[in-house]
Amino acid sequence: MYAQQKPKPVDELDLLHSRLIDAQYTRHPFYGTRRMVVFLETVGHIVNRKRVQRLMRLMGLAGMAPGPNTSRSRPEHKVYPYLLRGVPIVRPNQVWSTDITYIRLAHGFVYLVAVIDWYSRRVLSWRISNSMETVFCVDCLEDALRTYGKPEIFNSDQGSQFTSAAFTGALEREGIVISMDGRGQVFDNIFVKRLWRNVKHEDVYLKGYATMGELMIGLAAYFVFYNHASWCPTSLCA
Repeated sequence: MYAQQKPKPVDELDLLHSRLIDAQYTRHPFYGTRRMVVFLETVGHIVNRKRVQRLMRLMGLAGMAPGPNTSRSRPEHKVYPYLLRGVPIVRPNQVWSTDITYIRLAHGFVYLVAVIDWYSRRVLSWRISNSMETVFCVDCLEDALRTYGKPEIFNSDQGSQFTSAAFTGALEREGIVISMDGRGQVFDNIFVKRLWRNVKHEDVYLKGYATMGELMIGLAAYFVFYNHASWCPTSLCA
């Protein structure tokens, strides 16, 4: 379920700092670059803000304040309004959502995209890739549609992968209403953010995967656990 075979090589010091930033961001997703510089100093790494900005941008991380989202936007792409504020979620396939996160490996990193159902919180599909290209996001979406039907509303952030003609076109083809988070409003997609926290703390950080192949096998097992045993009520996850 991964788009490319090998992660891009990363400088060892960059990789160390990226691991520290990733772990701290997962604990405190409201941290921006200034706070992250201070954090790195407290653990013995004097790093200037420009370096932290570069690493966080590479990982697709941004603090919970107005600014860049996980995946960078494209001004020429159409952006849709956020439609879910105050909407009660009362049934499966009412709302699906997606997001991308950074996953560290022993000697590099990759990206993970997933589609979840807001009502059951199930992970419907997922893919990993060593780049944030649109194709692996579209592939993930198409897999969810083939397997589970279609939602009434699909929500994402305003990243270029999700505002692309390929991605929105797949949704429009199925007659799905498109909703997108407001800029800097990470709580608009909080269910996926919680999923990333669980994936990292309950699996990735504990296992320390070395390769994309190992990660794929590990995540496949974890998502079965997550969907059926970790938190879901029996009535929803049977």
